[in-house]
Amino acid sequence: MTSITKIALVCAALVAASGSFAQKTGDNIFSAGIASINPNASLGTMTATEPNVQGALTGATAKIGSATTVSLGWLHMYSDNIGAEFTIGIPPKLNVDFTTPALGTTHPSGASAKALTPTAVAKYFFNTPADKFRPYLGLGVTHVSFQSVTANTADTQIAALANNGASLSSSWAPVYNAGVIYNIDDKWSINGSVSYMPIKTTATFSGPGVGAGPAVSTGELKINPTDYVIRLGYKF
Repeated sequence: MTSITKIALVCAALVAASGSFAQKTGDNIFSAGIASINPNASLGTMTATEPNVQGALTGATAKIGSATTVSLGWLHMYSDNIGAEFTIGIPPKLNVDFTTPALGTTHPSGASAKALTPTAVAKYFFNTPADKFRPYLGLGVTHVSFQSVTANTADTQIAALANNGASLSSSWAPVYNAGVIYNIDDKWSINGSVSYMPIKTTATFSGPGVGAGPAVSTGELKINPTDYVIRLGYKF
């Protein structure tokens, strides 16, 4: 064997060794970053126990603005290509704008709530642990609950609807996920992903009503957010 051949073989071995990055069997990767929450909200038919409120809510619609929050994740690899990730973040504040066509009025930030969405997702990683880029597809589940649900009672029409309280029910929802991990080295990586969650909740409002006594109003609110996340990961 010539010296040049020996040197070539040694270099190849060194490249192979340095090419062992992350996302292999048994790895645990913790990550932290930013999530952009982008709801595509819609409000179903509202029903009310008070006829005047029922009339006012005819054709009512809702819109929820985007929000940004901190996202944390823990990924465990069960094989070189299959892993499961648990994610949680600081609950973002969602502002709900209402429009009531029957009254010809709009209500910016008519209500607000903080959404807690702990999520577990099974992921299939393409390529091999030696590759810097690891695209993946994921499918999982999230449990959605809402905190600090408040109505803007400074708005007189909202006050008639919800001055006595407001709530959003908890629910389970599937999570559809896709992304890619870029391995900086054996320890550090960058994870970029997009997720879609068809979230539904029942909105309940309690208020003094409009002239005919107290009213309780309910309706189905679909939030359906698309989340864009980027996190920096470290393998322990």
